[in-house]
Amino acid sequence: MGVIGVQLVVTMVMASIIQKITPHYSFARWLLCNGSLRWHQHPTEEQLQALAGKQQKSKSRKDRKYNGHIESKPMTVPKDIDLHLEAKTITEVDTRVLHYFPEYQWLVDFAASATIVYIITEVYYSLTNPQNEMNISIVWCLLVLAFVFKVLFSLTTHYFKAEEGGERSLCITFGCFFFVKAMVILIVTENYLEFGLETGFANFSDSALQFLEKQGLESQGPVSKLTFKMFLAVFCALIGAFLTFPGLRLAQMHLDALNLAKERLTQTLFHLNFLSPLIIVLLWVKPITKDYIMNPPLGKESIPLMSETTYDSLRLWIVILLCVLRLALIRQHLQAYLNLAQKGVEQMKKEAGRISTTDLQKMVARVFYYLCVIALQYVTPMIMLLHATLLLKTLGNHSWGVLSESSHVSPTEIAETSNSVNSATLGANENKKLTVTQITIALGGLQNVFTPLLFRGLLSFLIWWIAACLFSTSLFGLFYHQYLTVA
Repeated sequence: MGVIGVQLVVTMVMASIIQKITPHYSFARWLLCNGSLRWHQHPTEEQLQALAGKQQKSKSRKDRKYNGHIESKPMTVPKDIDLHLEAKTITEVDTRVLHYFPEYQWLVDFAASATIVYIITEVYYSLTNPQNEMNISIVWCLLVLAFVFKVLFSLTTHYFKAEEGGERSLCITFGCFFFVKAMVILIVTENYLEFGLETGFANFSDSALQFLEKQGLESQGPVSKLTFKMFLAVFCALIGAFLTFPGLRLAQMHLDALNLAKERLTQTLFHLNFLSPLIIVLLWVKPITKDYIMNPPLGKESIPLMSETTYDSLRLWIVILLCVLRLALIRQHLQAYLNLAQKGVEQMKKEAGRISTTDLQKMVARVFYYLCVIALQYVTPMIMLLHATLLLKTLGNHSWGVLSESSHVSPTEIAETSNSVNSATLGANENKKLTVTQITIALGGLQNVFTPLLFRGLLSFLIWWIAACLFSTSLFGLFYHQYLTVA
């Protein structure tokens, strides 16, 4: 298993592009600075004074003297001031002040590069079908997922540092809720949720036990099923806590984007984008999707509409297309968020009293300052779903051809194929040195332990769980912004 040839060249070229070209031509920066997004600039004190009908004199500020010290009272303006914010197009210079812009640019550009590497690798494998090369695109996808979790962890800790607002309590509450939800989901039989976790874990336990016995080690197995599901539930709770605020933010942007959209087609796409996690969830619910497609009630005879292999491929394509739709609508949702500055000013005009110029400027500037945080909350679930799907296709031995009529590869056939490949590899290395043979045996044994069945179960469950968490939090956010927020 050597990483030699085309894959190494593609990796080196893409690494050079990320290092040399991305700082000058960035896809992430283009999404923000292509001229379609407009942000609202906060007014200066002079502008507020002019609107409030005050002169720029010392009497505009009243000084108070306490114990010999002069305390300056901040200038205030009426809340019902006739203020209209100036809209400006986002430029590259403006992005320098954005919070989390380096993290946003790195994640989006690296994810785009990893996707390109994966596409090139898939084309290379379809043309040459190499047998003894490791698919290096798997490493790229795993790195993307690692960076996504790092960014989500950083964003969540940012909310935890807030002393007021209840963000910390909200994350903990949703984390506990998703932990209980994961425990319930993990006991549901595969007759309803088609993940393959039970089959994959059983295959993993048996293969690991055989591997340990061949190494001369006595063991009852790597881990018990209860421990495995417990660790999986804790991991699911972390994902749910990380996706709490992305889901809540998506609900608010969805409502604001719908108010801006005037065409019926655009509104339909917005609704489809919001319901895309629910569509992904239903793809793994057997009574609703697979059972109906495989055995449709068409008269007395039940004729399957497609094979299982075709259905698995179609499911992958649907997830990818929904991710592409979310990326295509990113500017409309970000613009809906940027309009919150003017919306906040209009809401302020309905209130009585006065507000300090500093607080007014902060209220307007805060919207643009956190633009990249909102962009990360919008794209990170999409990036997770996309690259988890790519990993599911490769590690799960799925196919992209939805029109092919190839027979479904059963779990037994996968195990037999893996054993035959390992036997052939060992036979080819009989005349080599002892160390090389031992390494080959170890690698062959690990291939038997970590089989496509295990990856199918884990990655299918991961994709389903990410979509379920995102839809649950966004649905709660929709209910909150529609019925609990005071208009």
